[in-house]
Amino acid sequence: MNELRPKLFDVMKGYTKEQLIKDIISGIIVAIIALPLSIALAIASGVGPEQGLYTAIIAGFFISFFGGSRVQIGGPTAAFVVIIYGIVEQYGTDGLIVATILAGIILVIMGICRFGSLIKYIPYTITTGFTCGIAVTLFVGQLKDFFGLEIASVPSEFLNKVIAYVQNISTINLTSTIIGVVAIIIMLFWPKVTDKIPGSLIAIIITTAIVYFAKLPVNTIGSVYGELNSAFPTFHAPALSMKLVQEMISPAFTIAILAGIESLLSAVVSDGMIGDTHKSNAELIGQGLGNIFSGLFGGIPATGAIARTAANVRNGGRTPIAGIVHCITLTIILLVLMPLAALIPMTTLAAVLLVVAANMADWTSFFRLCKTAPKSDIIVLVATFFLTVFFDLVVAIEIGVVLAALLFMKRMAETADIKAWKYTDSPDITPGEAEKLRDIPHSISVFEICGPMFFAAADQIVNINSHHHTKVVVIRMRSVPAIDASAMHSLHELADRAKRKNITLVFSHVNEQPMHVMEKDGFVELIGKENFHENIVDALDYAEQLVK
Repeated sequence: MNELRPKLFDVMKGYTKEQLIKDIISGIIVAIIALPLSIALAIASGVGPEQGLYTAIIAGFFISFFGGSRVQIGGPTAAFVVIIYGIVEQYGTDGLIVATILAGIILVIMGICRFGSLIKYIPYTITTGFTCGIAVTLFVGQLKDFFGLEIASVPSEFLNKVIAYVQNISTINLTSTIIGVVAIIIMLFWPKVTDKIPGSLIAIIITTAIVYFAKLPVNTIGSVYGELNSAFPTFHAPALSMKLVQEMISPAFTIAILAGIESLLSAVVSDGMIGDTHKSNAELIGQGLGNIFSGLFGGIPATGAIARTAANVRNGGRTPIAGIVHCITLTIILLVLMPLAALIPMTTLAAVLLVVAANMADWTSFFRLCKTAPKSDIIVLVATFFLTVFFDLVVAIEIGVVLAALLFMKRMAETADIKAWKYTDSPDITPGEAEKLRDIPHSISVFEICGPMFFAAADQIVNINSHHHTKVVVIRMRSVPAIDASAMHSLHELADRAKRKNITLVFSHVNEQPMHVMEKDGFVELIGKENFHENIVDALDYAEQLVK
């Protein structure tokens, strides 16, 4: 159970006043970083600005309190924007709430079942493909607000969105574009001044002041969304129906996988920064509880945010108390300063997300994989990327995982091989090879199996054949690490053929997993325990005794 116990309970032993001060300072700084991102990501996802703060507050608290990392900071992230926008567009707010809660339940179940280590089996090609795909989709999605285009309703599909932009290019608001460019310039150059205060916050303050005092014709959050709600989030139960739940299972699973991958990746990165080890299963439970309560209190899906977590570490945060202080700080901002957020220009928020999209895409790794990876990996990478861009993330991950699994099985099946041993008097023997071979009677055939024997490679067993003078077939299995039910079925067929021809099967060096499967299957009893030997020498000696 220690593996599932929140990290908070472990680190509070010996907690000092000095560390408390560091955690408080770090939590406040991270809250300032999270403020503009939470609002911008909520708007990009097609929900209200305040819902981004609800997510950072509610989900962030549960992720810090119940999670398995000392320094993880939870909240909305860019990875969810595409899938949230699609859910809201098609199923509305209730659909999003149901999907978020279901994703949280899936994450909790994954943590309880100790699936934390299984996330690593998602191929790197898939994570790189959908990350770059999300970045492209997120980037294109911000162009309307960045350029101030007058489009009544922006399509959710990538191609239709681009077409809508081109058709309405004449409506570009030059003032809005200039403000957006100024915001990007500030964000790019501000880190050279200081990294204590995020450039996105400075960009928002400066551009908001310019637009407000100069009374520039630029859309703001208030002009688009009206008065913002500054009250603490309240409990909201969705209108449930079995049909809606069934329709949300697939996107919920995608949200859960995304949240698991991103949060555990963030935890691993932060472990390296502070020299600690996170509890992956406790982290999944924390993420799950965070998403469940985020949905119940009007928020959107959340996960561990790598950038905010790294900022927490750099500013001295070393316990989950910093994450809890970050939630308290955001709550104060929500209750006191939220009305001022209505003055923020939409083009500035778009600029913030354009920079986020540019930073989240690892194009160096993408193109390196395209040049150096095996063809099967390139297929998975490119397919996941284009499916994410032109369809949606749910389809991309589902097809990507299936495609990667199929190609992996094909690759493993190709490594499996069965070779017959040569006799010392074989006509195709090479010079010097005969001296290395044991002289055995022609009534004994020896076959060596190499590689895992599973359903994709089970047909290889048909290569074990015999001649009319064969009395014993010796099967060497020292290079078989694992065997499955399909391969066992083929072995049973081999045993039936051998029995009809009065041939004895002898097995040599059967490894632990295959032997366990054979015993459980009853195959060892069928063949006879005496026909299994620890090494090839014993097996051949036994075979020669049989033929004599």
